[in-house]
Amino acid sequence: MTAPANLNETLAVALARSFADAEVGFTGLLTGAAAALFGTGIPLAAMELAKRMHAPNLTILLAGCYHNPDFSEIDRLPDSEHSAMLRDLPCESQMVDYPGQFVLKRGDVSFGFSSAVQVDRVGNINSVCVGPHDRPKVRLVGPILQPEHMTLFRREYVMMPHHDRRNFVEKVDYVSGVGYPAGIEGRRKLGLDWGGPCMVVTPKCLFDFDREAGRMKVRSIHRGVTRPELQDATGFDLGDLSSVPETEAPTAEELHILRRDVDPRGVLMPTL
Repeated sequence: MTAPANLNETLAVALARSFADAEVGFTGLLTGAAAALFGTGIPLAAMELAKRMHAPNLTILLAGCYHNPDFSEIDRLPDSEHSAMLRDLPCESQMVDYPGQFVLKRGDVSFGFSSAVQVDRVGNINSVCVGPHDRPKVRLVGPILQPEHMTLFRREYVMMPHHDRRNFVEKVDYVSGVGYPAGIEGRRKLGLDWGGPCMVVTPKCLFDFDREAGRMKVRSIHRGVTRPELQDATGFDLGDLSSVPETEAPTAEELHILRRDVDPRGVLMPTL
């Protein structure tokens, strides 16, 4: 009997369904177990699943330099973009520089993945500091290409490994990646003709956006999470959640391909 889908598999499938054939998807190699799972492992599994299901011409850019990598010969993900493991990682091609032929200002990257410590109700993200910039309570890793992700990529998936009030805030302490301040018109006033977050993925729910209003909204709630629990874990008002559906489970076929072909040894999505 097939075991039901776990959360990581459910999220990978939800992402995979949103990718189209011939798109270009980028993810880097995040550090820290939870961030690496949400920001690297689940996205890679999702992109590979999409290639096997409905998007055979999708291009996976790992760290920008490694095109359509094959993880069948390694037993763990590299822990940085400078890891010696990447030198011998089988893939369709490697570049010695990034972005190479993919012109960011032309919008050649269809979508990317970011992770952050804070995200606010308009989709701004923060990985720079908690507290005032000049006297922070915590100094974080820094913007790490987030400005480009949120402005030059065609769309962005924000992968949040933790969902607490300190992560989902009314206003981020520092904007390292811009969402929808004053909605889509606010982005236009900043000179941004495309891009921005399309989805925020958390252990409790999926968010998407009312782009005109510049507001994050709950798209679905994961199985086992109650509506009061979700609101209590979020630092801004989520509105009426009574009609929000449960996150759709993977089909038997999606789960079979994910487990048999995409990640049979749990390299991309280990159990933490």
